[in-house]
Amino acid sequence: MDWFKTIQENVDLLSGIGSDPTGGMTRLLYSDSWLEAQNAVKNKLEEIGMETHFDEIGNLFGRMEGSKYPDETIMSGSHIDTVINGGNLDGQFGVIAAYVAMAYLKETYGQPLRSMEVISMAEEEGSRFPTVFWGSKNFVNEAKIEDVESISDFEGIKFVDAMRQAGFDFKKGEQKRREDIKAFVELHIEQGNVLENQGLQIGVVNSIAGQRRYTVVLKGQANHAGTTPMGYRRDAVYAFSRICAESIEKARAIGDPLVLTFGKVEPKPNTVNVVPGEVLFTIDCRHTDSDVLIDFTQKLEQRINEIANEMDIEATIDLWMDEAPVPMDANIVAILEEAAKKAHMKYRVMHSGAGHDSQIIAPHYPTAMIFVPSIGGISHNPAEATKLEDLVEGVKMMASALYELAYK
Repeated sequence: MDWFKTIQENVDLLSGIGSDPTGGMTRLLYSDSWLEAQNAVKNKLEEIGMETHFDEIGNLFGRMEGSKYPDETIMSGSHIDTVINGGNLDGQFGVIAAYVAMAYLKETYGQPLRSMEVISMAEEEGSRFPTVFWGSKNFVNEAKIEDVESISDFEGIKFVDAMRQAGFDFKKGEQKRREDIKAFVELHIEQGNVLENQGLQIGVVNSIAGQRRYTVVLKGQANHAGTTPMGYRRDAVYAFSRICAESIEKARAIGDPLVLTFGKVEPKPNTVNVVPGEVLFTIDCRHTDSDVLIDFTQKLEQRINEIANEMDIEATIDLWMDEAPVPMDANIVAILEEAAKKAHMKYRVMHSGAGHDSQIIAPHYPTAMIFVPSIGGISHNPAEATKLEDLVEGVKMMASALYELAYK
């Protein structure tokens, strides 16, 4: 196999489906371009002799039966949807990597002992509808119809109508858990700049960071900017600034892998000559250790209330996401490390600060991830890119791991 040619051709093929006129990719769940991309993947899988099928909601599967242990399945893949005006590697390259690695293994070694399966998951990003991980949650039977049956996209199109228009529907009745899956490996671009900055080719992911997200509203009193003395003000922006600066300094003191972000800030009335009486802001905090994450954020909540009380300001704190860290399977991580060492790759073991389908799958089946470098750490952006040689090394790494899992 010509690795460089094969990978570039497959990236180009899928990148032409849903390319955005303004640059980048827009391929949203149940859109025409999404369906076209899934069918393009289906055709590629069938070209190498895989049996393919869609499940009820649109996850695509391609299967190569094992010769000795057909009821043991080694799986790889990722999601096919994109963010709006995103890059051409996030998600889809994990699908490409799975297909190319399995095609190489079949071409080189023939039928595997254990079955190998590619999954191209319907949705991960939440870019069209206010739901995430729809593909992987359905795969592991965690999806809830009530979470999506009344939601709509930004054009008012209902989730249910879009799904049925694309030819899919909700799963019917109680779903039996698949017992055949013995390993799931996902390849993904890093979406950060650690590997690039350290001159490394491969990241072996041993955990996915937990996340806690908040929306906080501070209510003071809007008043005249010229006639209200400083000592009499109930300034919501000043309260926010104290909370933000103090919390970030504490996070910096603790250091990696803790990260803290105040990403959205909306002051009211947001005009030049009025003391702001209200601020809405968001908090995103992540760490790989659940105890550290909970301890830090609980102390942050306490400090928000203390500062608000000191300043005679009302604070409302809404913790709306609380995702625990997800460890990867130690055995598969060890297999990935050994493959990297044998190939003399420059690698490191690392955590993922971003969420991935693997975090949904890992509690159910042995799971691990491979990262390849992102140029400049850029992702969810038309400028998202990875050197072709790094993409090749990632797929070779995937092939080595799948060989160990499926052929031995």
